[in-house]
Amino acid sequence: MTNYEIHKSPTHFVKKRFKKNTLAVISVAYVFLMTCLAILGYLIMPDGSNFANDGLLEVPRKGPFFTVDVIRERKNTHVPTPSILDKLINGEESKYHEIPIVGTPTISKDSVFFILYPGLEKRSLRTTRRLKLSLPLISVVKPIYASPSEVLGKNLAHNFIIKPKSITYLDENQIIRTIDKDKLEDEFWDKCVETRTFILGTDKIGRDVLSRLIFGTRVSLTIGFISLIISLSIGILMGSLSGYFGGYIDKLALWLMTITWSIPAIMLVVAVRLALQSEGIWVTFVAVGLTMWVEVARVVRGQILSIKQKDYIEATKALGFSNYRIIIHHILPNILGPLAVICASNFASAILIEAGLSFLGLGGPPSMPSWGTMIKDGLTELTPTGHWHLIIFPCLAISLTVLAFNLIGNGLRDAYDPHSKTNN
Repeated sequence: MTNYEIHKSPTHFVKKRFKKNTLAVISVAYVFLMTCLAILGYLIMPDGSNFANDGLLEVPRKGPFFTVDVIRERKNTHVPTPSILDKLINGEESKYHEIPIVGTPTISKDSVFFILYPGLEKRSLRTTRRLKLSLPLISVVKPIYASPSEVLGKNLAHNFIIKPKSITYLDENQIIRTIDKDKLEDEFWDKCVETRTFILGTDKIGRDVLSRLIFGTRVSLTIGFISLIISLSIGILMGSLSGYFGGYIDKLALWLMTITWSIPAIMLVVAVRLALQSEGIWVTFVAVGLTMWVEVARVVRGQILSIKQKDYIEATKALGFSNYRIIIHHILPNILGPLAVICASNFASAILIEAGLSFLGLGGPPSMPSWGTMIKDGLTELTPTGHWHLIIFPCLAISLTVLAFNLIGNGLRDAYDPHSKTNN
């Protein structure tokens, strides 16, 4: 040890030992990446709609890297553009309705002709010739007022008038607009025809698996964070009171720990739902947090029982320091190591509990994608010949995330223990 390191704080050596643990450092990088994905969420998801629920019914249960051409038909209703913050939290409703097609569409007589993708019936390409459909070009590119109106004239079948070189139409706000046909065609090819690639495939109703997996990251990390805050708040309070004061307070705290420890997480979720009369995802956050505070309390209690007998604690009492100051400023800072380890372990446990509850249908709303819900939905579609991607990707996400937090916990344990075998 150099003279420079002698004057360093214990935290400096903890960081130094932690950085020597390669697996722990890689796990921190992985968790940081997952956190970035969870925060950005809708901004980077291929399907940025709320809960990534914009599915293409014609392309269900497709494997990874499935590609299909689509026509994007403009919706006839006004779709507001949200702010960045609102989009980050709630997503953005698409302004288009997507239609999967086979081949390249053609434009003739102011209409778009295309072959609809075979879809659920798995028709052959010969059969798809019978599914050649057409839509007015103006209704594909521009939002047309859907309800009957006499603004453009009486007895019109549609709220647009086709002229030799232009088209006059009534937009979604009942405003009369005119556009040249050449410009309309250019806009069609620029905005309304594209190729969609589903990197991780689609689920049973054609929703993008990658988008739902990214949103599931937000659900899992959020429940881990919130449940950790709840468990730390209750656990540190109960453990501190129990370990420091002892006596009847310690007996009462141990009794509460024993009772809470004996209640299964599923039963507690059901009880909390009945008590709060709610089925929101936040109920799961609270229930999971209430099941994990016991571990924190037991660790804090055991550490305080050993630390409060130290000479420096006796000195603080002799100096007349309050019990609050002794616990907050002189005891808790000295048990940060065990607390950090139990936090990493509880974070991983919270993710597993949430996945299990969602698999059983006790998580958030059915439309909200979480890793447990995705596994449940994928299991119903699993066949001996395919659809494995509906299960393997959320299972990998759960396994890798839980493993990362466990490795971080092991790294913290070794870093806070200078005599650990890993550091010799």
